[in-house]
Amino acid sequence: MADCVFCKIASGEIPSQMVYQDDAVVAFKDVNPQAPIHILIIPRQHIPSLMDLDESNAAIIGHIMLVAKNLARQFGIDQGGFRIVSNCGADAGQSVDHVHFHLLGGRSLQWPPG
Repeated sequence: MADCVFCKIASGEIPSQMVYQDDAVVAFKDVNPQAPIHILIIPRQHIPSLMDLDESNAAIIGHIMLVAKNLARQFGIDQGGFRIVSNCGADAGQSVDHVHFHLLGGRSLQWPPG
């Protein structure tokens, strides 16, 4: 999608602190981190939200979870613990209409969130 900030990051049009990329997924450091480790993991394919998943694109979510696991290990938060969050819709705090997952760790995370 031409006006999507995450699509522009995935294509390299907008610079980011990229930490992982492959043909299907990119991961980059959040510009407004909420924890010492805060990485956004997104599909290259524009999918507006989790509500827009269907059989044609559902496999990408499993791939994203494996990327998150590997990034947790790479950034040293696999042993202490981490959180993966995906906000869906305005009431949940989704601010960019491109499905994405926050990988958070590096400190004790409180529950319930926000």
